[in-house]
Amino acid sequence: MKSQKYQRRFYRDWVNAKDLHLMHIMAKETDLQILTNKIIPKDFIEERIRHYRWDIENYISKDRRFLVALKPIAVELTAPPIIQTMAEAAKIANVGPMATIAGAISEYIGRDLLKAGHKDVIIENGGDIFLKTRKMRTIGIYAGKSKLWNTLKLKIFPKDTPLGVCTSSGTVGHSLSFGCADSVIILSKNTALADAVATAVGNMVHSKKDLQKAVDFARVIKGIVGVVIILKNNMISWGKVEFDK
Repeated sequence: MKSQKYQRRFYRDWVNAKDLHLMHIMAKETDLQILTNKIIPKDFIEERIRHYRWDIENYISKDRRFLVALKPIAVELTAPPIIQTMAEAAKIANVGPMATIAGAISEYIGRDLLKAGHKDVIIENGGDIFLKTRKMRTIGIYAGKSKLWNTLKLKIFPKDTPLGVCTSSGTVGHSLSFGCADSVIILSKNTALADAVATAVGNMVHSKKDLQKAVDFARVIKGIVGVVIILKNNMISWGKVEFDK
């Protein structure tokens, strides 16, 4: 779940993808950095953001539990697709539905751009990423005060995309976390699920002894393909994770 307070996404200053067009767009709490192989009409993105935000805000106006619940809730069978996606991901990870919002919006807009003919699409929404790429990309890992890991990057290969890469932290940023992990990174084809599981795993990590338990929790969830957890000078990983340093 995200707070209302804006924090500048300083990590965006490190983006180095000169072969792609870059767009930054904000609408209320939605703050997207978008990279694509061809220029996107700004009005197209604005309309898509309005559409998905309307679906979410309108549903919340009918059922405020969707906004405040910290555990899964059932939603109406007639709820918009993005609401159903968020609720299902939350149910699998055992978190509240709003823990999935950044990942869900990233993927829905990303897939809209793919349908519109874009071949390379990277949507970053508060550290939660949806990407489809035709070349190998690297994603930097930021773990706050854990300087040991500041040069570490994840390699993302075209054959593994579309892919969601979502991050949660108990020490960095404005996301609600009940744990102490400096960085939890989850990879999944389902970006909303990656977002939800990142939150759930982050909530589990309070000390070094929790790391293996947290990985074991994530690895048995269908659809999760990679996990990285950093806690101070400790790191554990599992799955389709390849590092570049």
